[in-house]
Amino acid sequence: MVVGARRAGLNISQSGQLLGFSRTTISRVYKEWCEKGKPSSMRQSCGRKCLVDARGQRRMGRLIQADRRATLTEITTCYNRGMQQSICEATTRTTLRRMGYNSRRPHRVPLISTTNRKKRLQFARAHQNWTVEDRRNVAWSDESRFLLRHSDGRVRIWRKQNENMDPSCLVTTVQAGGGGVMVWGMFSWHTLGPLVPIGHGLNATAYLSIVSDHVHPFMTTMYPSSDGYFQQDNAPCHKARIISYWFLEHDNEFTVLKWPPQSPDLNPIQHIWDVVERELRALDVHPTNLHQLQDAILSI
Repeated sequence: MVVGARRAGLNISQSGQLLGFSRTTISRVYKEWCEKGKPSSMRQSCGRKCLVDARGQRRMGRLIQADRRATLTEITTCYNRGMQQSICEATTRTTLRRMGYNSRRPHRVPLISTTNRKKRLQFARAHQNWTVEDRRNVAWSDESRFLLRHSDGRVRIWRKQNENMDPSCLVTTVQAGGGGVMVWGMFSWHTLGPLVPIGHGLNATAYLSIVSDHVHPFMTTMYPSSDGYFQQDNAPCHKARIISYWFLEHDNEFTVLKWPPQSPDLNPIQHIWDVVERELRALDVHPTNLHQLQDAILSI
């Protein structure tokens, strides 16, 4: 702006009045522009000096890395140990924000042991080169439970102070969701497989009936060349001795995919259960008993 005003033919006084700067400032800026091609700021350092320099920030960063759950008071106390000039919590907060740190709630994830981590990594490395064609040969299976009544989470209503017990301002609850229906299902790239209602839990004997009556005919029909893989998780009933013996007797017809522990996120059948859940919630007439719920699930 200063250079533009000077080039417009205005003298130093006129430029100062136009831009609101003193004659000295206008003269210095214009001189630096003519000699160096750019003006330099005379105020290289202004304001209070920062108490935490680059070295101090690295020290504070190491404290954060050592204990992510440390409070602001604990970080400040640890930082001041051995330092000639101590800082307050407000300075610690400002420094952490300048470094990009903010206090946030941690994401909740399942606890996975070291052994299970190694098994999951081994599975990933063993199948990292699988193509779409390989995955077409997998029949996925799983169990899922659907409740008769769903929780709507946090609900907010508009009411007056004395309307807290008005029927229109209440949300009814039922213990254990009012009961539910458990089903077992399977599917592959080619088609949906059977969906089997499970009456009272799933033990090894009941699962053996499912494997022999539903898994076997599905695998032999869809994969007549014996190149199919049957996927199941590591539920206790799936790993029972009678189940292992049955799969061993039929290992020439299909292969049981060795599944890593705690890996429901790898099973695409979870998306099917999500579709069923959303379709149930979207019904115009919701099931009022377990029999109607089972019929709705099978229909969907």
